[in-house]
Amino acid sequence: MSIKYRAVSLGEFLRVHRLGEDLSQVEFAKFLGISKQRLCDIEHDRFAVSIKLAKELARKLDLAPEWLVKLALQDQIKKEKLSLKVS
Repeated sequence: MSIKYRAVSLGEFLRVHRLGEDLSQVEFAKFLGISKQRLCDIEHDRFAVSIKLAKELARKLDLAPEWLVKLALQDQIKKEKLSLKVS
């Protein structure tokens, strides 16, 4: 049996993290210091997260900033329909 993997967007990562912590969008947005609407747009891949914001979100989630920055950059590359991979 072959397992297929696909890249996770920054929005998907944040949504899964939020649900794993059993937080509402309002609670999680407040924790992250962004509006509920901005969080909703990020979770649904309607807003391209900047490097600066990715670093700030990583800091608030106690993650290595490089990890969320890579996700944000890969999202932007995918949006532009380029076949590049961030490593």
